[in-house]
Amino acid sequence: MTIMKSLLSRRAFTALAGAAAIATAMPVTSFAADVTIPIIVKDTTSFYWQIVLAGARKAGKDLGVNVPELGAQAESDINGQISILENAVAGKPAAIVISPTEFKALGKPIDEAAKSVPIIGIDSGADSKAFKSFLTTDNVQGGRIAADGLAAAIKEMTGKEEGEIVILTNLPGVGSLEQRREGFLDQIKTKHPGLKVIADKYGDGQATTGLNMMTDLITANPKLVGVFASNLILAQGVGQAIAENKLGDKIKVIGFDSDDKTVGFLKDGAIAGLVVQDPYRMGYDGVKTALAVSKGEKVPENVDTGANLVTKANMADPKIDALLNPKIK
Repeated sequence: MTIMKSLLSRRAFTALAGAAAIATAMPVTSFAADVTIPIIVKDTTSFYWQIVLAGARKAGKDLGVNVPELGAQAESDINGQISILENAVAGKPAAIVISPTEFKALGKPIDEAAKSVPIIGIDSGADSKAFKSFLTTDNVQGGRIAADGLAAAIKEMTGKEEGEIVILTNLPGVGSLEQRREGFLDQIKTKHPGLKVIADKYGDGQATTGLNMMTDLITANPKLVGVFASNLILAQGVGQAIAENKLGDKIKVIGFDSDDKTVGFLKDGAIAGLVVQDPYRMGYDGVKTALAVSKGEKVPENVDTGANLVTKANMADPKIDALLNPKIK
């Protein structure tokens, strides 16, 4: 993907009114008036990343900062994101906020960019020590939360924490996804040993692949009782497979992140739970932190932006509802 195409593909969304209270506005200063802080996400077409961009946009408005919204159109477009980063650096901004698409591949480009401009990382890490600050969900803990949620759902269904389960990861080599996988597998091993992981598979970044993988697993494993789909795209595909085969009462699914489709699956019982992050806060605080760094202020090296397990039982809670149903127009 060319830089121009990426730039033309940006989308404008209004800020998340329901989640605005999460981030605290700072007074606009004359220093910030002409400051530009681009934010580079993995995929501008994804609902999750649109929420991140909405938070960043609100921060830009509150702080009086220009916040160009950049990103490729697929999380698998690693070279596209590298090109976008290089182009952003060439514009000599005050700082850059980025969520790296792939841990290894983005390491050197981020090291190089950091020679010219402060880099703030969000969501996913990279093989670099150049980040001035890194804001993300504790993804290892997120994986543990998913394991506990899956174990509880299986016990509610069968009366015991036993049976065959699988874990599906969207793409190999993505820092946040590998951490979720690590946390999930460790928690299953140490806290829920009655659950046996019979398949540990990777997708290719497409929901249809998740659908096909899950359909094949259903056919090949009649004793399957649980699935962890470690990101939104896979949760969409897995949820669809469960719904189409009417297996919500026989196979429990825990997904990660949410959109209208996965929330629908949660309501209908095709998905038992969703581990939901706070992408709005990542975007807002990412820009806020970048501005502070550009002013020479000291900022935390790492910030955990939190995660919650959402089930049918708690989805109406006001705090959960604000995370689950962000209003982007």
